[in-house]
Amino acid sequence: MSEQTVSRQAGASRATSATPTRPGRAGRRPGTVVKWVLVAALLLFLLVFPLYFDEFWLRTGFAVFGAAIGAIGLNLLVGTTGQLSLAHAFFLAVGAVSYTYISGESGGLGTRAALQGLGLPPIVGMVVGVLLAGLAGLVFSPIAARLRGIYLGVASLGLVFIGVHVINTWTPVTGGFNGRAAPEFSLFGFTFGNSDPQLWVLGVPFREAERLWYLGLVLALAAYVFARNLLRSRPGRALQTLRDSEVAASVMGVNVQAYKARVFLVSSMYAGLSGVLYALSIGSIAPESFTLVVSIQYLAMIVLGGLGSVGGAALGALFVTALPLLFQQYADVLPLVSAPGQGGISAGFAARFLYGAAIILIVLFEPAGLAGIAQRLTSRFRRGRAPARGGVSTPPPEQPGSAPTPSDRPAQGSETR
Repeated sequence: MSEQTVSRQAGASRATSATPTRPGRAGRRPGTVVKWVLVAALLLFLLVFPLYFDEFWLRTGFAVFGAAIGAIGLNLLVGTTGQLSLAHAFFLAVGAVSYTYISGESGGLGTRAALQGLGLPPIVGMVVGVLLAGLAGLVFSPIAARLRGIYLGVASLGLVFIGVHVINTWTPVTGGFNGRAAPEFSLFGFTFGNSDPQLWVLGVPFREAERLWYLGLVLALAAYVFARNLLRSRPGRALQTLRDSEVAASVMGVNVQAYKARVFLVSSMYAGLSGVLYALSIGSIAPESFTLVVSIQYLAMIVLGGLGSVGGAALGALFVTALPLLFQQYADVLPLVSAPGQGGISAGFAARFLYGAAIILIVLFEPAGLAGIAQRLTSRFRRGRAPARGGVSTPPPEQPGSAPTPSDRPAQGSETR
């Protein structure tokens, strides 16, 4: 074999090894495939969940879906933009009261006056409730644009007290301190109740709890996908820049006041939808359902889940919402937890103690929250299973006494020593 043939083969092998592998189906990372497999398995589990679990778990899941929507909205405002708000309970109340009044019927006695209602279809009440909550956030946004930090938190706190006062005194609309029942939800003639129509799936009767489960699942998934796409878009990057530094954002051409108004609008609409689902979950509205404690619980959700993480907000909502219900359901077998009226620590207080301690631990040891823990476990799994990439071979071990081979060609004008 001639020297020219050898040199051609060597040059061809170097060109082949230096050519990067094009990304495609064959070059897709194993971690991405595993991720989509897990997502598909989770969706399948959620779809078949009502076929195997009883009413308690379905109603708990529906409450979690509603809370997750509200937590995602608050996370866009607090975690992504850095605007502290304690008014989330107020915007929940706007959505819940609007839905109850618009879709409710007139008649019946409130505390001091007959109840009023427009009697419109429930889907109209839901949409109008979400829009009115967004409008309330848009009206408050000029104040939010001028304040930051604790001052914005105190200003937003006033909305909660205003909301509780209005619910207590506007009796024909809200029912006063006794509240009023929330109308049953229906969509195009299909009622999300125990009947009308009678529905059976694989031998399982689909009543109100099963139907509401799927309603909450669809709305929660839509809210999650919208928030993820928003954060990946240009407005989402502008909101993150706004959180880091308003001055830098303004220098980069971001309209600070306009983006603050928009994020308050979106966050309030999320809260309004969450309020509608809350009214459907418990079947009524009352002033004690929208107090400052509710706003603090939503802050606990996003802190536990991880500020700035959409999935973390959903995990935090699962933890904070489901824990009191689980304690109440299994109070007879849990230590130090008692049923209502039996003395000891009630389920609600025990749950608050637990997620209060969890917040302290998260702040001290894992500021990224539950989402940070999940991301760390995922990265460790990927590092443990990462194979050698196509086109990149492992260099052979160096022979003793031989000069080391440089990994890259030296730059022009440099020397190798």
